[in-house]
Amino acid sequence: MSAIYETWTSERVELLKHYFNAGLSCSQIAGEIGATRNAVIGKLHRLGLGRPRDTLAGRLARPRDANNPSRPKALRPKRWRLSIRTQREMLMAAYPASAGNEASVDSPHKCSLLELSQAQCRWPISEPGAADFRFCGNAAVDGISYCAGHARIAYRLSSRQRNRERTHAVRGG
Repeated sequence: MSAIYETWTSERVELLKHYFNAGLSCSQIAGEIGATRNAVIGKLHRLGLGRPRDTLAGRLARPRDANNPSRPKALRPKRWRLSIRTQREMLMAAYPASAGNEASVDSPHKCSLLELSQAQCRWPISEPGAADFRFCGNAAVDGISYCAGHARIAYRLSSRQRNRERTHAVRGG
C-alpha cells in the first residue's frame, strides 16, 4: 500500500505536529510524512492547529524577481522545443527541391504503436480505432517526429506566411 493512502497513526500525527511547529509548509510536511498536501491541511484543521495571520502575511509578501518585479518566478524550467517555423526551415534546407511537393507519401514500413521506435515517423495512417490503423514507420528526420514527406505536410506555412514570403522575395529582401 502506498504511503499516500496510509491512515493517520499516532506516530504520523506526532510527526505532523513536530514539522508544523518547526515551521515547514504543508507541502513540505506532506513530502516528509508521505501524505498529500490536502490531507495535511485537513488534519491540521481537524486538530485545530493554525498559524497566526502575521506569519502567513510574511510568507505571502516574498520578494519578487529583481528583473521583473510583477511576474512571479517560474516553478519549473521550461523545456526547449523547436518552433514550427524552425522545423520548416530545417526541412527546406535538408530537402530544398521537394519543399512544395505534396504528393502522397509511400509508407512501406507501417507499424503499430507498440512497434514504433524513436527514429520512426509517427504520422497516423487511417483512422484511430480502425482495424487497419497504423503509423507511417519511415525514417524520421533528425529533430522532427515525422519523415520528410509527412513533415512537409505537417509543418507547411499558413497562407498568410506564404504570401508574406512571396512578397518579401519579390521585393528582393
